Amino acid sequence: MTEEQIRAILEEFKAGIISSADALHRLRTLPFEDLGFANVDHHRMLRQGFPEVVFGMGKTVDQVGKIVEAMYKNKHNILVTRTTPAHFERVKQIASEAEFYDNARAIVIHKTTEILGKGTVMVVSAGTSDMAVAEEAVVTLKVMGNEVDSLYIIVVAGMEGALPSVVGGLVSVAVIAVPTSVGYGASFNGVAALLGMLNSCASNVTVVNIDNGYGAAVVASLINRL
Repeated sequence: MTEEQIRAILEEFKAGIISSADALHRLRTLPFEDLGFANVDHHRMLRQGFPEVVFGMGKTVDQVGKIVEAMYKNKHNILVTRTTPAHFERVKQIASEAEFYDNARAIVIHKTTEILGKGTVMVVSAGTSDMAVAEEAVVTLKVMGNEVDSLYIIVVAGMEGALPSVVGGLVSVAVIAVPTSVGYGASFNGVAALLGMLNSCASNVTVVNIDNGYGAAVVASLINRL
């Protein structure tokens, strides 16, 4: 819930449009709403500038549906990451405008398309095998109000993870490196790429966890609002 929404509730109560009981009911879920199996953080937008994002992996179709239903009454975008078509079908029952991004494995409900970032963000992928993680970053960036092109850079790579160092040596902006779990045996499911990126000689490179395109996009969004 945003400051404007809270102010609107108080103004409606002051004007006699809603009763004290109605106002109390609407404010009672602030900042958290207990669903029994999860606590929905309605104040995340106020604290951090972004609403809570739902991590779909490991959650049942019904759990994702109930969380989205609780969030849907707010006026901000909703992002569900690491999802399946089954999750999407459940969310569509709640919000017919929901979109499923297959490559990114993400569900998005757009409430606003306002651009909040001051610049633009480029997402660079080392190869097709890294595309899912790169697409997750792209979708997250757009949901969080960024133009996705070039300025702050997210570089996604598996194998030996060399690409961020190459890009870092060519640009004068922050490079956020995302190691992926793509690679053969000794890549150790992305550990080799992670260590390679952490040891980059390019001083403008910072690193997030393996396959964490979402986390890279959040950091880029915060930088893009400075």
